[in-house]
Amino acid sequence: GIKKLGNKDSVDENTLFMIGSNTKAFTGTAVAMLEYDKKCSLNDKVVKWLPQFKMHDEWVTKNANLTDILCHRLGFETFQGDFMYFDSDFTDAEMFDKMGKVKPLYDFRTKWGYCNAGFFVAGEAVETITGKEWGSFMQEIIFTPLGMNNTFTKVNDIKASSNASLGHSFVDNKLEVIPYGGLDLLGPAASISSSIADMNHWTMALLDSGKYEGNIVIPQKAIERTRKPESIIRKGGHAYNRNQFKLYGLGWQLADYEGIEMVSHTGGIHGFVTSVTMIPEFNLGVVILTNTDQNWVYDALKWEIVDAFMELPYRDYCGKWHPYFRNRLVKDSTTNAIFRDSVDMNIKPSLPLKKFAGSYTNDVYGKVELKNEKKYLSMTLEHHPNITAKLEYVGNNRFLCTYSQVGQGIKIFPFILDGKNIISFTLSVSSNLEFTTYEFKKD
Repeated sequence: GIKKLGNKDSVDENTLFMIGSNTKAFTGTAVAMLEYDKKCSLNDKVVKWLPQFKMHDEWVTKNANLTDILCHRLGFETFQGDFMYFDSDFTDAEMFDKMGKVKPLYDFRTKWGYCNAGFFVAGEAVETITGKEWGSFMQEIIFTPLGMNNTFTKVNDIKASSNASLGHSFVDNKLEVIPYGGLDLLGPAASISSSIADMNHWTMALLDSGKYEGNIVIPQKAIERTRKPESIIRKGGHAYNRNQFKLYGLGWQLADYEGIEMVSHTGGIHGFVTSVTMIPEFNLGVVILTNTDQNWVYDALKWEIVDAFMELPYRDYCGKWHPYFRNRLVKDSTTNAIFRDSVDMNIKPSLPLKKFAGSYTNDVYGKVELKNEKKYLSMTLEHHPNITAKLEYVGNNRFLCTYSQVGQGIKIFPFILDGKNIISFTLSVSSNLEFTTYEFKKD
């Protein structure tokens, strides 16, 4: 493939890709190694290492342990809070404060809910335990010993590289280059950039009892600890073959596949989707890195390779899944076109646009500002200085919101009115970023 659309510069084995949530396995492994070295215990309460850690429920604050934050069982809905955290200007202290104000949708330890913020906490714990910043510690105990000399934890590193791919996504139904994201705050969850060559070092070591060039880098007991099931994701299921369960360890998804153990994870971030899969019984590791988030090849190709090694029937996952992918795109495009038609009808709002303008506050996030631009409203966000949005009226006190960054999506914002007064509106973003919504009340 190529690094950038419209450019013939080819990808090679050392080209950098953002690996997104495949970062989590590195963080989980690092904490398991600290436990192996008796620097901490995964049963340690988070507040032992981070007194500033807060959850909405005081009892949960006192009792959540390091395992809880690494296996997504804090009670949050999947992606809950991610709109606030990604690409924001929050400091570490503000991040702890915001996380403590978000009310989890579920009770503590009752339901698996994918929580990027938990891995932020894990990174902060690593720093307290070791006295070293998370990225520096990763470099010291994993990257350098495994010869992963082209793997980084800061977004500026991939920006500065002369051999890096750029992320792509659909903008107005056309594939375009999009910017790297603001990921450093949630680094331990999603910020690593790496190459096929380096990721091969990682998977081969994990499949060979933690060894690289004859030296033990990652103790086997630490590897096993990351693969211990801690959370139930759901009952299994596969289009063609047997898969009974899906569980989660410390940064790894765990499953059975035709009666054999599968250890895997995926990652999706700002124009990149990736997958890492290991079948220990077959000594097989599969790493797929792509620089567009508009594909299912990263997952379908994995299954084709795994099935081939396991001598299962050929299924042509790519060919059979492509129509489903296209249908989803067509559905999204059609929905957006319908709302665009409503905008083009120039429906008159029940109140003048200037009445909708002003400052709005969400108790957890903070403020957004709506400005009257005569034919539409523009939105700026207090904690996302690099993101704006255009709000266009579509009827029934609803506005079509088009964010300046494609990852936030195109959404409908309903407003609540009381006579001639604006009370509030509900903000939402792409479900790829967050499912839950935010109510902003007019100041």
